[in-house]
Amino acid sequence: MIHTHQLPKMVTILVLMLTAGVAMSSENTAPVKVNTGKTTLKPHVKMETSLGDIIIQLNGEKAPISVINFIRYARDGYYNGTIYHRVIKDFMIQGGGFTPDGKKKEVGLHPMIVNEWKNGLKNVKGSIAMARLGRRPNSATSQFFINVEDNAFLDQPRDGAGYAVFGRVIEGMEVVGKIRVVKNGSGPGGLENYPDEPVIIKKVMLMDSFDEDGAN
Repeated sequence: MIHTHQLPKMVTILVLMLTAGVAMSSENTAPVKVNTGKTTLKPHVKMETSLGDIIIQLNGEKAPISVINFIRYARDGYYNGTIYHRVIKDFMIQGGGFTPDGKKKEVGLHPMIVNEWKNGLKNVKGSIAMARLGRRPNSATSQFFINVEDNAFLDQPRDGAGYAVFGRVIEGMEVVGKIRVVKNGSGPGGLENYPDEPVIIKKVMLMDSFDEDGAN
Protein backbone atom coordinates (compact mmCIF):
# COMPACT_ATOMS: atom_id res chain seq x y z
CA MET A 1 0.00 0.00 0.00
CA ILE A 2 1.24 3.49 -0.84
CA HIS A 3 0.75 5.91 2.04
CA THR A 4 -0.10 9.58 1.50
CA HIS A 5 3.28 10.83 2.64
CA GLN A 6 4.97 8.58 0.07
CA LEU A 7 3.02 9.80 -2.96
CA PRO A 8 5.35 12.59 -4.22
CA LYS A 9 8.35 10.27 -4.22
CA MET A 10 6.42 7.35 -5.69
CA VAL A 11 4.90 9.51 -8.43
CA THR A 12 8.35 10.75 -9.42
CA ILE A 13 9.71 7.20 -9.53
CA LEU A 14 6.83 5.91 -11.64
CA VAL A 15 7.07 8.77 -14.12
CA LEU A 16 10.81 8.23 -14.49
CA MET A 17 10.15 4.55 -15.16
CA LEU A 18 7.86 5.51 -18.03
CA THR A 19 10.44 7.77 -19.63
CA ALA A 20 13.31 5.32 -20.04
CA GLY A 21 14.27 3.75 -23.33
CA VAL A 22 12.41 5.83 -25.93
CA ALA A 23 14.74 6.01 -28.92
CA MET A 24 15.03 8.84 -31.46
CA SER A 25 15.22 8.80 -35.25
CA SER A 26 15.33 11.33 -38.05
CA GLU A 27 14.07 9.17 -40.91
CA ASN A 28 11.13 10.43 -42.96
CA THR A 29 7.60 9.25 -42.38
CA ALA A 30 5.01 8.22 -44.96
CA PRO A 31 1.25 8.83 -44.80
CA VAL A 32 -0.88 6.06 -43.35
CA LYS A 33 -3.33 4.65 -45.90
CA VAL A 34 -5.15 1.51 -44.86
CA ASN A 35 -8.20 -0.08 -46.51
CA THR A 36 -9.44 -3.05 -44.52
CA GLY A 37 -13.15 -2.34 -44.14
CA LYS A 38 -15.16 0.31 -42.34
CA THR A 39 -13.65 3.80 -42.42
CA THR A 40 -13.65 5.43 -39.00
CA LEU A 41 -11.85 7.89 -36.75
CA LYS A 42 -11.98 5.32 -33.95
CA PRO A 43 -10.50 2.17 -35.46
CA HIS A 44 -9.93 -1.05 -33.57
CA VAL A 45 -6.64 -2.90 -33.47
CA LYS A 46 -5.90 -6.43 -32.36
CA MET A 47 -2.72 -6.91 -30.39
CA GLU A 48 -1.74 -10.56 -30.39
CA THR A 49 0.54 -11.41 -27.46
CA SER A 50 2.08 -14.57 -26.09
CA LEU A 51 -0.49 -14.42 -23.26
CA GLY A 52 -3.55 -13.74 -25.41
CA ASP A 53 -5.19 -11.09 -27.57
CA ILE A 54 -6.02 -7.50 -26.64
CA ILE A 55 -8.50 -5.39 -28.63
CA ILE A 56 -7.89 -1.65 -28.46
CA GLN A 57 -10.09 1.13 -29.77
CA LEU A 58 -7.97 4.08 -30.88
CA ASN A 59 -9.31 7.62 -30.72
CA GLY A 60 -8.37 9.54 -33.85
CA GLU A 61 -10.83 12.29 -33.00
CA LYS A 62 -9.00 13.44 -29.89
CA ALA A 63 -5.51 12.06 -30.51
CA PRO A 64 -4.95 12.05 -34.30
CA ILE A 65 -1.16 12.44 -34.15
CA SER A 66 -0.69 9.59 -31.70
CA VAL A 67 -3.13 7.33 -33.54
CA ILE A 68 -1.54 7.92 -36.93
CA ASN A 69 1.84 7.24 -35.34
CA PHE A 70 0.67 3.98 -33.71
CA ILE A 71 -1.01 2.77 -36.92
CA ARG A 72 2.13 3.54 -38.90
CA TYR A 73 4.20 1.30 -36.64
CA ALA A 74 1.54 -1.41 -36.79
CA ARG A 75 1.35 -1.18 -40.59
CA ASP A 76 5.14 -1.37 -40.87
CA GLY A 77 5.20 -4.51 -38.73
CA TYR A 78 7.49 -2.72 -36.28
CA TYR A 79 5.70 -4.06 -33.20
CA ASN A 80 5.84 -7.66 -34.39
CA GLY A 81 8.19 -9.59 -32.12
CA THR A 82 8.70 -6.80 -29.60
CA ILE A 83 7.98 -7.28 -25.90
CA TYR A 84 6.41 -5.76 -22.84
CA HIS A 85 9.69 -4.78 -21.26
CA ARG A 86 8.44 -2.92 -18.15
CA VAL A 87 5.68 -4.31 -15.96
CA ILE A 88 4.54 -2.71 -12.70
CA LYS A 89 1.46 -4.52 -11.40
CA ASP A 90 -0.11 -1.54 -9.63
CA PHE A 91 0.74 0.99 -12.34
CA MET A 92 1.12 0.03 -15.99
CA ILE A 93 2.57 -2.35 -18.59
CA GLN A 94 4.91 -0.82 -21.18
CA GLY A 95 6.03 -2.16 -24.53
CA GLY A 96 6.73 -1.50 -28.17
CA GLY A 97 10.43 -0.73 -28.12
CA PHE A 98 12.54 -3.75 -27.18
CA THR A 99 13.21 -7.21 -28.61
CA PRO A 100 13.09 -10.45 -26.56
CA ASP A 101 16.85 -10.28 -25.94
CA GLY A 102 16.38 -6.95 -24.17
CA LYS A 103 17.84 -4.82 -26.95
CA LYS A 104 16.26 -1.54 -28.00
CA LYS A 105 14.73 -1.80 -31.46
CA GLU A 106 16.29 1.03 -33.42
CA VAL A 107 15.61 0.06 -37.04
CA GLY A 108 12.24 1.32 -38.22
CA LEU A 109 11.80 4.16 -35.74
CA HIS A 110 10.06 7.29 -37.00
CA PRO A 111 10.60 10.86 -35.75
CA MET A 112 9.30 11.90 -32.36
CA ILE A 113 5.73 13.19 -32.23
CA VAL A 114 3.89 16.09 -30.61
CA ASN A 115 2.47 15.32 -27.17
CA GLU A 116 -1.34 15.40 -27.22
CA TRP A 117 -1.80 15.27 -23.45
CA LYS A 118 -4.37 18.10 -23.45
CA ASN A 119 -6.86 16.14 -25.57
CA GLY A 120 -9.24 15.42 -22.68
CA LEU A 121 -8.51 11.68 -22.53
CA LYS A 122 -7.40 10.49 -19.11
CA ASN A 123 -4.92 7.93 -17.84
CA VAL A 124 -7.57 5.65 -16.37
CA LYS A 125 -7.48 1.87 -16.04
CA GLY A 126 -7.48 0.26 -19.48
CA SER A 127 -6.35 3.35 -21.39
CA ILE A 128 -3.33 3.26 -23.70
CA ALA A 129 -0.89 6.19 -23.78
CA MET A 130 2.41 7.17 -25.32
CA ALA A 131 5.65 6.70 -23.36
CA ARG A 132 8.31 9.39 -23.76
CA LEU A 133 11.56 10.81 -22.42
CA GLY A 134 11.58 12.69 -19.13
CA ARG A 135 11.75 16.49 -19.38
CA ARG A 136 11.10 16.19 -23.12
CA PRO A 137 7.33 16.29 -23.63
CA ASN A 138 7.46 15.86 -27.41
CA SER A 139 9.76 12.84 -27.50
CA ALA A 140 7.45 9.83 -27.95
CA THR A 141 8.22 7.41 -30.77
CA SER A 142 7.05 3.77 -30.74
CA GLN A 143 6.69 2.93 -27.06
CA PHE A 144 3.32 2.89 -25.34
CA PHE A 145 1.84 1.76 -22.06
CA ILE A 146 -1.49 0.43 -20.86
CA ASN A 147 -2.66 1.74 -17.50
CA VAL A 148 -3.65 -1.09 -15.14
CA GLU A 149 -4.95 1.36 -12.52
CA ASP A 150 -6.35 4.90 -12.59
CA ASN A 151 -3.21 7.05 -12.79
CA ALA A 152 -4.50 10.60 -12.61
CA PHE A 153 -1.06 11.99 -11.78
CA LEU A 154 0.01 11.21 -15.37
CA ASP A 155 -2.55 13.76 -16.58
CA GLN A 156 -0.69 16.52 -14.73
CA PRO A 157 2.21 18.54 -16.25
CA ARG A 158 5.05 17.46 -13.98
CA ASP A 159 7.76 18.32 -16.54
CA GLY A 160 5.76 20.68 -18.70
CA ALA A 161 3.29 18.09 -19.91
CA GLY A 162 1.34 14.97 -18.97
CA TYR A 163 1.16 11.67 -20.85
CA ALA A 164 -1.02 11.48 -23.97
CA VAL A 165 -3.79 8.88 -23.98
CA PHE A 166 -4.89 7.80 -27.46
CA GLY A 167 -7.23 4.85 -26.93
CA ARG A 168 -8.58 2.20 -24.59
CA VAL A 169 -8.74 -1.55 -24.22
CA ILE A 170 -12.25 -2.78 -25.00
CA GLU A 171 -11.53 -6.55 -24.92
CA GLY A 172 -8.77 -8.54 -23.31
CA MET A 173 -8.34 -6.83 -19.94
CA GLU A 174 -7.95 -10.34 -18.57
CA VAL A 175 -4.83 -10.61 -20.77
CA VAL A 176 -3.60 -7.26 -19.45
CA GLY A 177 -4.23 -8.75 -16.01
CA LYS A 178 -2.01 -11.74 -16.82
CA ILE A 179 0.78 -9.47 -18.03
CA ARG A 180 0.65 -7.17 -15.00
CA VAL A 181 1.41 -10.02 -12.57
CA VAL A 182 4.28 -11.73 -14.39
CA LYS A 183 7.40 -12.21 -12.31
CA ASN A 184 10.01 -9.60 -13.09
CA GLY A 185 13.31 -8.13 -11.97
CA SER A 186 16.39 -6.58 -13.53
CA GLY A 187 16.90 -6.93 -17.27
CA PRO A 188 19.65 -6.30 -19.83
CA GLY A 189 21.19 -2.85 -19.89
CA GLY A 190 19.83 -1.93 -16.49
CA LEU A 191 16.14 -2.27 -17.41
CA GLU A 192 13.96 -2.52 -14.32
CA ASN A 193 10.68 -4.35 -13.79
CA TYR A 194 11.71 -6.58 -16.69
CA PRO A 195 9.70 -9.84 -17.04
CA ASP A 196 11.66 -13.01 -16.25
CA GLU A 197 9.95 -14.68 -19.23
CA PRO A 198 9.36 -12.54 -22.35
CA VAL A 199 5.82 -11.30 -22.93
CA ILE A 200 5.91 -11.07 -26.71
CA ILE A 201 3.79 -8.84 -28.92
CA LYS A 202 3.37 -11.17 -31.87
CA LYS A 203 1.46 -8.77 -34.10
CA VAL A 204 -0.59 -5.57 -34.04
CA MET A 205 -3.27 -5.61 -36.74
CA LEU A 206 -5.64 -2.82 -37.78
CA MET A 207 -9.21 -4.13 -37.90
CA ASP A 208 -10.88 -1.10 -39.52
CA SER A 209 -9.88 1.44 -42.15
CA PHE A 210 -8.68 4.59 -40.43
CA ASP A 211 -9.99 7.91 -41.74
CA GLU A 212 -6.66 9.74 -41.80
CA ASP A 213 -8.06 12.64 -43.81
CA GLY A 214 -10.78 13.18 -41.23
CA ALA A 215 -8.24 13.07 -38.41
CA ASN A 216 -6.01 15.76 -39.88
